[in-house]
Amino acid sequence: MRGLFSGGRKVKYINHTLRGLFKALFTALILTVSHVPAGAQDENVVVTEGINHIGLAVKDLDRSVSFFTDTLGWRTAGGDPDYPAVFVTDGNSFVTLWRVTDPAAAVEFNRKNNVGLHHLAFTVKSLKALHELHQKFLAVEGLVIEFAPEFMGQGPSTHMMIREPSGNRLEFVVPGSRVRAEMEAKK
Repeated sequence: MRGLFSGGRKVKYINHTLRGLFKALFTALILTVSHVPAGAQDENVVVTEGINHIGLAVKDLDRSVSFFTDTLGWRTAGGDPDYPAVFVTDGNSFVTLWRVTDPAAAVEFNRKNNVGLHHLAFTVKSLKALHELHQKFLAVEGLVIEFAPEFMGQGPSTHMMIREPSGNRLEFVVPGSRVRAEMEAKK
């Protein structure tokens, strides 16, 4: 007698189920860690005060800068043409975009096989803004949408994942508290 699933379908179902479970557990962990009050680490003294900036290596500096400034609305905040690098900011976060030495020989990052930055996540103001970004992303040449806006785990936090024109994975997240506030405002 054959089971409910046969062959590859069973594996796909199990993989899909495990992916959902992992996403839910990861989301719970992130939400728990992000709500730990400052100074609640008992004996550990935290000496850092957040992330100052992050540097991303890019194949096409002009297209990556354009993505941040033209698509996301960030502004340039300097750079170094000899490096070459451009610094961009949204007023809260700074990202340094460095062009690799030989873009034609650049090795694509594989999140399952390489050590390095898996992805960078940005907070988005609202669900409306997230969906507007999604629409903008559809028109950006060289941008890959890994998944459109969807619940993170069981929700209500909502996110989407893309690869900007140089291939860096970027996540855009509307925190659950903002989603709930939007829902309450509509009542």
